[in-house]
Amino acid sequence: MKYIGMPMGMWALFGKSFEQNLCTDFGLDSETAKMVSKRAKLRYKEIIATVPEFEKKDRFKMNLVNCALLCAFVLNMPERPDVGRLTEYYANSMMTAPMKWFCRQSGKNKFTDNDIASLKATEKLRAADRNPYSWNMEFYPYDDGSGYEARFTACGICTLMRELGLYDFVPAMCRLDYTMSEASGASDFVREYTLASGGPYCDCGYKKREKD
Repeated sequence: MKYIGMPMGMWALFGKSFEQNLCTDFGLDSETAKMVSKRAKLRYKEIIATVPEFEKKDRFKMNLVNCALLCAFVLNMPERPDVGRLTEYYANSMMTAPMKWFCRQSGKNKFTDNDIASLKATEKLRAADRNPYSWNMEFYPYDDGSGYEARFTACGICTLMRELGLYDFVPAMCRLDYTMSEASGASDFVREYTLASGGPYCDCGYKKREKD
């Protein structure tokens, strides 16, 4: 995957917040945080270069790029963090003002005909059959019309983090699904299984919120 494009854009959007939250969430001083960030940027570019380019219709490229960003910082932290603190760090670093705006805008499209059509197209694409850093997803609308479940049987985050020796930190990324759904204002997120915890799949359930 080329660095120029989305990967460079994601660093521009989130690199500074990842650096700043090294201080607020892990207690690093500003100079150490800058050093970690500088090294993380180089590692990030290295990781991106090892990943095949995603197909144009693949909607999950951003997920993999954000995973590479987190991994690059973890690999350059002075100490290996525990998953609880990393979960908080990742959420704080990702949920910037622009990201919250993005979630609200996405929420306006949730459960629309376009949203459903996009999910069905992703189900048919099965991009992970050709790219192990992508995802395979099945779409299950709820019988009562209250929302739907996106069920993942292949996960690019799991692939990359396993390769980098960070597989135990996959739950830190998975937890952001709840945070982003909450920020959207359109759905409540529900989950029973994850691949990382040994489940048969990752289920991402979105239940419609009742309007006030």
